[in-house]
This record gives sequence, structure tokens and C-alpha cells, in this order.
Amino acid sequence: MKNKDTNLHVRGESCFVDDFPCPAGVLHAAVKSSAIAHGTIKRIQIQNAEKLPGVKRILCAPDIPGENQIGSIIQDEQLLADHEVHFIGQPIAIVVAETAEIAREAVELISIAYKEKPAVVDARIAAKNGQLIAPPRTFSCGDTDLAWAQCETISSGSTETGGQEHLYLETQGAFASLKEDGGLQLISSTQGPTAVQRIAARVLDLPMHKIEVDVLRLGGGFGGKEDQATPWAVMAGLAAICVRRPVKLILRRHEDMIMTGKRHPYSSDFKIGLTQDGKILAYEATYYQNAGAAADLSTAILERTLFHASNSYYIPNVKATALSCRTNLPPNTAFRGFGGPQAMFVIESAIVAAAEKMGVDASSIQEKNLLKDGDELPYGQIMAACRIKPCWQHNTERFNWHEKQRDVQEFNQKNKLVKKGFACMPVTFGISFTNTSLNQAGALVHVYNDGSVSVSTGAVEMGQGVNAKLRTVAARTLGVNPESVRIDSTNTGRVANTSPTAASSGADLNGHATRIACEQIRQRLIEFAAATLKTESENITFENSRILVSGRENDLTWNSLVDSAYWARVSLSAQAHYATPKIHFDKSKEKGHPFAYYSFGTAAVIARLDCIRGTFIIESVDIVHDLGTSLAPKVDLGQVEGALVQGIGWMAMEDVVFSENGQLLANTLSTYKIPDIYFAPEKIQTHFLENAAHPAGLFHSKAIGEPPFMYGIGAWLAIRNAMKAFRPQAEIPFTAPFTPERVLMALYPK
Repeated sequence: MKNKDTNLHVRGESCFVDDFPCPAGVLHAAVKSSAIAHGTIKRIQIQNAEKLPGVKRILCAPDIPGENQIGSIIQDEQLLADHEVHFIGQPIAIVVAETAEIAREAVELISIAYKEKPAVVDARIAAKNGQLIAPPRTFSCGDTDLAWAQCETISSGSTETGGQEHLYLETQGAFASLKEDGGLQLISSTQGPTAVQRIAARVLDLPMHKIEVDVLRLGGGFGGKEDQATPWAVMAGLAAICVRRPVKLILRRHEDMIMTGKRHPYSSDFKIGLTQDGKILAYEATYYQNAGAAADLSTAILERTLFHASNSYYIPNVKATALSCRTNLPPNTAFRGFGGPQAMFVIESAIVAAAEKMGVDASSIQEKNLLKDGDELPYGQIMAACRIKPCWQHNTERFNWHEKQRDVQEFNQKNKLVKKGFACMPVTFGISFTNTSLNQAGALVHVYNDGSVSVSTGAVEMGQGVNAKLRTVAARTLGVNPESVRIDSTNTGRVANTSPTAASSGADLNGHATRIACEQIRQRLIEFAAATLKTESENITFENSRILVSGRENDLTWNSLVDSAYWARVSLSAQAHYATPKIHFDKSKEKGHPFAYYSFGTAAVIARLDCIRGTFIIESVDIVHDLGTSLAPKVDLGQVEGALVQGIGWMAMEDVVFSENGQLLANTLSTYKIPDIYFAPEKIQTHFLENAAHPAGLFHSKAIGEPPFMYGIGAWLAIRNAMKAFRPQAEIPFTAPFTPERVLMALYPK
């Protein structure tokens, strides 16, 4: 199986939004944004900017023909601020000019006077002030209040996890052009074409059918283009309608980092109770999510946090409460894992705290409490086909954990200033959108009379290989060579009402829709072939573009069959819809069956720490991951390794720093560092669990995008264990990321 984009990428021929040839008369847009985190707009002076040669129009909130509102779940976010600003980088005006350089020069000439108000950047302070995006939510089971009395060991504490910059290679951007009927075509770098279409229709006061959104591919997304690609496409569309010319809006890296939201920082409290033999009886957690200035996807992300509060463990008594707190930062948004990593960090920290109090290794508590079939999760879903124990056991045996632990202990005995830490990280991650209505997809498949095939779906290719999987699905279902199949761009005119490519569900949902559409065409062709060859339909099979009768070849080929079917007026096109079965969730009771299935896996991590410098190296990561029967093993391996390194970056390197007045300090690639090849683990070994076909999966496969990200938490645990090997009595906070500076401060607090 080959990824068709690879050759285009290495030759520099892949088209992204900024690469599409511009028509004559194209204009360029730039955005004037707020310089303060909170305050009212007293005056906007645009006269000097308007006089700059090459400036065509400056647009402010009164120029919007429809609603000045881009909020999706909660409508609390303006496209252009008209009276009050709530974060540094909030868009206020759009400059449209002959070139991008002139537009940005004009942006600097716009003068805005503010009446500044105090800014809040801390989630706990926002909660104390009553600044919540929505009412708190609680998932619970059993009775924690009664359970504490039965616990031999009770531990409590607090955790902090920071934000994370998406740092996709392609920054946010869009290109808008007018259609003859007054509508728009928007070429957008978005994971959610329908979201762009819907919000653009609202803001521009147009019906959705007059707005066509087209996405060829993204230069990365990671969730940062699920909702946050929308405003830039809408701004480009607004500008195009107002000036009656095509408009391109592309953010520079610095602008992108300042104006867009990140992974949500969380500040959390935990309390955990265990029996003498290490069984977890009770667990409570309270999560303070830093949502930023507007809702964006925060409430959905917070819900996912609650779903993964107990990670891979069966705990009979749980109470998890989550608050989405409104602060004066850019609205934080989706990021790989979607709130799950923040929850898993808290439960793993709680287990470490309990293990230290009990004087045992955390892995012994982890192993004793792993989920099994029949266990009920705090939100009511009953665990079935649970493979977390097989993943744990297989990892233990395949990669010889006991020998590795012995080696670490011997190393630490022999070395005074360099220490190693060993840690395990189990992951159980639910696959489905937790918003049940989003678990649907459509596909449009055409077979042309020369035998070639085109497939259109709602899936967006952003480097994760979804197009390669869809091509495989179509080829397998039709029985043709994958080279015969083309995956078209994602277009709201071909496939409507799409769900975003997110929640690790892009291949599942769109693949099933593609399979169903291809099955419709295949069945028509089987019936036609049976009539042509004067045999029964059940005798006909398609394989590698050959037509077999009872398993034997004949003179009829795929191409000749399709051509004959066309002239016989057999339909060679099909549209299909897929909706994930058997999922539901009742928010009034906070109970249900929200996930189609779970993805499981374990990672064993060894870190080596220089205890004088605070620097560290992740020596090895050994992973056993359950992905059913992989559709594309090499694509999936790349997803595991990429997610792992990104997760380690979140846990050990990437530090999103804001000042007290809401200014992003880590706002360039010289002050915000992400993992490179030198930071990556020295050795990564990934083994896919064998004999693990997923009966309900797409060709027995499972989703892959998000679950491996959580293995990065294992690196944090390993670094902490190395720190404890150096200073066993040190009070090491449960704070991430563990940058070398933080490591040193924890090792040498005075």
C-alpha cells in the first residue's frame, strides 16, 4: 500500500491553500487584532491605513451582512470584535489590499484606543470569579463518600498540565472567489468543511448551498483546524463579497501563534483510595479547564476528559467533576487526544502518589487494576472485547520488562550523577465522537466506463494517510487494483453535511460509507456479469481487476465488464451514508454507551537523567498497541511513532508561556521548541497486538490517530522516577511539561 501524496511531497508538487494559482485581480487580506487581553474599544481610526496606496477596503464589524457570530457549540465568539475585546490577538478589522505586504503595512497604521480592564489568565481564579463557559459536569459511579472508610491508603494532591501549540506546517489560511450566482467558493485549510460552510452562511447571510468549501489536503492539523480554521475562511469570504474580487488570507507563523488557541491547560485536584493489596476503591478528581475567552470546542473537550477520568482502570467508586473556565487567552481548542490526555495524566499522577505512600512500584498498582470484560465505566458503558491486559502482558513478555527494570536498578547503583527511570503507561481510549450526532459520514463513488474509480467523502487528508486507507477500502470492495482508484478533494458540493475529520474517526466513518457505496456498485456489476456469463450471481467474484467464475478466470476483465455495463445502462455511481450503530448517551443522567469500541495499548519507557544539568534523554519506548487488523500497517506505524513523540513533547519540552496580562511569550520558533530528531527517543519498538481482529471494524481494523499520543505520559513518569532515584525524599510536583529548568528546580528547591 502506497501513500499517493508521498511522491508529490518530496518533489514539492503538493498543493496547499497558498499554492493554488491565483486568478487575475486577486487581493490579499491581513487582520488587525487586539493589543490588550481585556477591555472596551473606545475608538478605531482607519483613515491613515485607507490612504496607503494599494489598500482597497478596510472591514469592521458593521460591514458584516449577517450575524457577527462564529461560535459553534455555544455562540459566544464574534468574527470581528465590535465593542469589547477578550484576548490579545482577537480580530477587529480586515485590511484588503493589492498585496499581502501592503495589507500588513496598513494594519500597522490602524489606531485603536481601548479602555483596559483586568485580565484573568488562571483557570482557578476564573472559576472563583464565577467565569464559566457552561455549568460544571460530574460523572460518577458508586459512592466515594462511603468508600473512603474502606481504604487502607488515601492520597491526594494537585496537578498542572500546560498548553501545546499545534505548529502545523501549513498555517491557517483560505482563498475566496465569487460565483456567478452571488455565492462563494472557499478553498480552506480546514478539518471541518461543513463547519466553514455553516458559519460562513450565518455570517454572510447566505444559504449553505451558495457556499462551496473545497479542501484538497492540509499541511497538518492535529485538531487546530477543526474549528479554528473557520474564522479565516469566513473573513476571506466576507472580503471577497465586499470588494467583488477574489481574496486570499494566509497567516504568517507569528500571527498564527498569537491569534489561535492551543491545547487546553488544566489545573486539577485528585484524591485516591486503595486497599492494602493495591486495589483502587475510590477516586475523585476535579478539573479546572482553561478554555480561553470563548467556548470554541471546550465543552466537548471537557466531556472527553470526564470519559477518560479513570483511563485503563476499573474503579468501583468514582466522582469526576469538570469546570470549563473563561479566561482572557485565545480560545483554546481541539488537539490530538481532545481532553483525554489531561485526564489520564491526573489518574496516573494519583497512582504515583499512592504508590510512593505505600512504598510500592506504581506499575504494580496499574497492573492490579486494569480493566476486563464486564467492568462498568463511570459513565455506564460496559467494557467488552477488552484487550488492555493482553497488551500489558504481551509488552511485559515481548520486551522483557523485568530485565529492563533490573538493568535500571543496577545502573542507578553504579552511577551517582546520572540516573535512569522506568515507567509503564497503559492507554484505553474510546473511539467515536462523544457528540452522537457527529458519528455519520457520506461517500460518493463513480466508476467510469474505462474502469477507473473516483471516491469523494467528508474525510480530510492532513498527512495522517486517510486517503490511502480510503483507496484501499474502495479497491478491496470492488476487487480492483488500488492504482485504479482516485480520492477526490473534500468538497461540500459533492458530499454534504460532513462531520469534521477528528476524534480518530475519519477512516472509520468515511471508510464505511465508501465500502457501502462500492458494495452497491459491485452488486450491480455482479448481477450484470452473471447474466453476461450465464451463471448465478453467487459464482461471481472480483479480484485484482479480474472477473472470476467459481474462482476461475475467463475472458471478461474488469475494464470490459464496466464498459459493457455502461452501454447496457447499468448505474456505475452510488451514494452512501453510514451512521455508527448502537451508540447513545443521556446527558441528563451522564450515562450511556458513547463509544463504538476502545483502542488499547501499553508503553514501557526508560529515561536517562543528568542530575546536574537537569537534561534527559528518552532511551527507549516499547509499545504494544491494539489496532485490530491494520488497513495500512506502515501508515499506522507512522501514526504511533508521530503521536508518541508529540506526546513526549507535550510532557517534557513544549512550554506555552503567557504573561500575567495575557501576552503570549513563547510566540516564535526560537522561544517555543518542539521535538526534533535529536529529542526523539533513541529507540522506539512498536508491536501491533496479534490475532486481534476487530469484528465490527472497517475490514476488522481500529482507529489509530489519537490513542498513541498518551504514551508520551510514560516519558514524564520515567523522568520522575529517575529524579526520585537521585533524590528519594524530594517533593516533586505533578506538573508538566518537565522541562530541564523544572527538573532542576524540583531537584534543588533551595
